[in-house]
Amino acid sequence: MSVMQQPSATGEYIIYRQRRGVELVLTLIACAFGVVGWIVSYLNLRGAPPGDLIPGTLIWFGMALAAHFVIRWRIPYADPVILPIVFLLNGLGLAMIARLDNAKNTHAATNQLLWTGLGIMLFAAVVIWLLDHRRLQRFPYLLFLAGMGLLLLPLVPGVGRELNGARIWIGLGPFSFQPAEVAKILLALAFAAYFYEKRDLLALAGRRFIGLEFPRARDLGPIAVMWFLSLGIMVFQNDLGTALLFFGLFTFMIYVATQRPAWPILAGVAFVIAGLLAWRFTSHVPRRVNSWLNPFSDYDANYQIIQAQFGYAWGGLFGRGWGQGSPWLTPMNESDFIAASLAEEIGVVGMMAIVLLYGFIVARGMKTALICPDGFGKLLAGGLAFTFALQVFSIIGGITRLLPLTGLTTPFMSQGGSSLIANWMIIGILLVISHRARMPQRATATPQELMTPAQSTAVIAK
Repeated sequence: MSVMQQPSATGEYIIYRQRRGVELVLTLIACAFGVVGWIVSYLNLRGAPPGDLIPGTLIWFGMALAAHFVIRWRIPYADPVILPIVFLLNGLGLAMIARLDNAKNTHAATNQLLWTGLGIMLFAAVVIWLLDHRRLQRFPYLLFLAGMGLLLLPLVPGVGRELNGARIWIGLGPFSFQPAEVAKILLALAFAAYFYEKRDLLALAGRRFIGLEFPRARDLGPIAVMWFLSLGIMVFQNDLGTALLFFGLFTFMIYVATQRPAWPILAGVAFVIAGLLAWRFTSHVPRRVNSWLNPFSDYDANYQIIQAQFGYAWGGLFGRGWGQGSPWLTPMNESDFIAASLAEEIGVVGMMAIVLLYGFIVARGMKTALICPDGFGKLLAGGLAFTFALQVFSIIGGITRLLPLTGLTTPFMSQGGSSLIANWMIIGILLVISHRARMPQRATATPQELMTPAQSTAVIAK
């Protein structure tokens, strides 16, 4: 069958190379960073390398090779940069958790490695089963119902568990799982499918009010109900961080689908109103705002954020070195505040490098959205990348006191299986979309598939 390459915005055809060899080399180098951090921390703490160095290293590199060969087999045109960056971040998180295990005499790194293996298995399942993301755009309501079911699970008596004032967990034997992490993927798929299907009606049919264009209620109503229900459940469960992600995801997708400036304006107004209501009617939001603006006003209540600031200060620009700091003094040092633990030992410069790595993932996700020939893929890739960026900005901003704390995790680095599994699945979806965008296009492709990025964006804007 004859093929043709993805056309550029200028009408010229771009020939995308597979670059799987580049991905393999970068992935092996990325894995080495995590192993080196693990070894150096043990040498500084105990004067000897880890006792399980050889089996641990073989397992870690084996996982990386397995993920790479799944990509090489099923989606050879996928973006070659995303996987190495993910393994670099995941490896640094594992090395820091193992370093903290030394100080606290725990075995959290072993569990985290098991969760990583499960995440990679689900990543492989997504790549092998999905292959073409457009198969999912036919089921917006089914995806929404599945996502709502997951969100409601923690409220089921005997199943849900409450931790730190938030009922967002379910029990799985000796383990606990946060179903909202997987629900956000299903809701992202549902939003993208609905907005793609109704893009013309949402953009063209409607009325003007106070100078802004609004779609008809019958077109916006179903997705608005989905959105309000998901937000309401998150607020009821006291999980405002995840509610913020849903809010941002909805706003981003409806703006991209319609190109109407009314939505970011309304979202900003709604965010301010919601913040004022949360300040007035909840107890934990005022505490978090106070710990953000004036943490030393109550040393006991704000001990966590104060210790994180001390860790940043002691680490300085270049850090104390692996195993040379005292990151265990900060509560929740291996989960919510793992960024503060890393900053103490690799410094502000090291944390800036980590933020840049997250930025690369977001940039590659947005590039995938730009070059994707179908509107559903554009919305989905852009929405997932934006949500990823919003999560990183919220958690790192909270730890550095740029923002109030949100209780979100640092993707791929924080201890916890729920977030790790969900983020590996998101990476699988992004790589599937990038494969479809970069692969040679069929000469018999539909006009929508052969449309240039500029033309496709114009179609979404209609």
